[in-house]
Amino acid sequence: MLRGRFGTKRCEGPWTTYGAVTYDCVSYAIVGKGDVVAIADIPEYAHLTDDDVEAIAVRLDAIRADVEADRGERDARYIARTIAFQRGLELTGRALIFGSRKRSLWWAGASALGVAKIVENMELGHNVMHGQWDWMNDPEVHSTTWEWDNTGPSAHWKHQHNFIHHKYTNVLGMDDDVGYGLLRVTRDQRWRPFYLGNLVWNTLLAVGFEYGVAAQHLELGRKRKTEEDRAELRASLREVGAKVGRQAAKDYVVHPAIVGAATRSRRGFRTALTANVLANVIRNLWTNAVIFCGHFPDGAEKFTKRDMETESRGEWYLRQMLGSANFRSGPVLGFMSGNLSYQIEHHIFPDLPSNRLAEISVRVQAICADYDLPYTTGSFPLQYAKSWRTIAKLSLPDKYLTATKDDAPETASELRFKTDPEQRLVATVDPRSGRRRGLKSAIRGLRERRRGVAQFPAPRQERRAA
Repeated sequence: MLRGRFGTKRCEGPWTTYGAVTYDCVSYAIVGKGDVVAIADIPEYAHLTDDDVEAIAVRLDAIRADVEADRGERDARYIARTIAFQRGLELTGRALIFGSRKRSLWWAGASALGVAKIVENMELGHNVMHGQWDWMNDPEVHSTTWEWDNTGPSAHWKHQHNFIHHKYTNVLGMDDDVGYGLLRVTRDQRWRPFYLGNLVWNTLLAVGFEYGVAAQHLELGRKRKTEEDRAELRASLREVGAKVGRQAAKDYVVHPAIVGAATRSRRGFRTALTANVLANVIRNLWTNAVIFCGHFPDGAEKFTKRDMETESRGEWYLRQMLGSANFRSGPVLGFMSGNLSYQIEHHIFPDLPSNRLAEISVRVQAICADYDLPYTTGSFPLQYAKSWRTIAKLSLPDKYLTATKDDAPETASELRFKTDPEQRLVATVDPRSGRRRGLKSAIRGLRERRRGVAQFPAPRQERRAA
């Protein structure tokens, strides 16, 4: 038992460090009883040997070393310009709201303010609090000092997100982001009638996402058996309440009051109030969409708790690669997503500057190609649609679902590839092309067999005839 920032916690493993950022230990929720069908052996699922996993770790460590050695003026200019852009856009939005006697100005002001809040939360707050800019030693842009424009206190977010989610990504019973304690997103969660409302709950979560972020750390569904636990909850509630109060005062009292006083009208107050509400909803809907695209599309795998007992650094890397998903983006969409369109790269290197993730992705894709690993990506609308499809589908009991528990788009295990439980999954070499046939080829083979297509390509002569 160790005493840290958030009270007494039970540690089931070492403290975690990525880069220069170290986080305390934490207590975990335990999954319900029943058959767990998530991935139990990550290297085997990936059709990799221990030597393969170690070789991948060496290549990823080299990427980190290269980026850390190259950080400098270019990156400092990027974050400075981002901060200046965000603050200028926020001032512009509030100024437009100030003079929004016309409906068009109201929409423009609310939209500009909403985009400013998105940039602050995604490209600034989230990434600064990961320690991506700590190397600059700038007290204004440092993970220990940044307080973001969100109802969730930064200290709570760093504990819940940076430590729990990033160390234990998609590990059942340890990563609270698997469904956020509200949604059923994998068949490893036992179905309950409550999940019939999956679509309703996710809609409400999306609209009020900042409040979901604030509530997540509180673990309101967990029983507090000791006075120490109850005292810790009361302290956390006070911290959340204070932050919610400050945010509400800024957006729903102070700014509308200034506009109302300046325009000498109640209408001015109401106009500013509703514009601020819309701006926050815009931010909430967008951040929810970006985060869900990175964690709940097809191919973002889930893992059993057994993985954690002897997990090496290479296996941790591999779990981040298999448990995350990207979406394709250009410069604007990438910026607006906080560069979380490169969620795979962000999970591998959560403390490297976000403006470097695009170039890192080229080298990560090369590793995936060399080891025949899937690199899960797609268009933004497609990835978000797949997330909603999973949420809709899993609102129903398993008996109404067609795919097997170990071979569904949202839930998979090693058994999807096995005819004998004792079989060991290994990569092979395609005798025709000489290329490695690993996890990506195995997944493609399953899909082809479902469609009734031959697993291996036809001979060259037949392809020419076709």
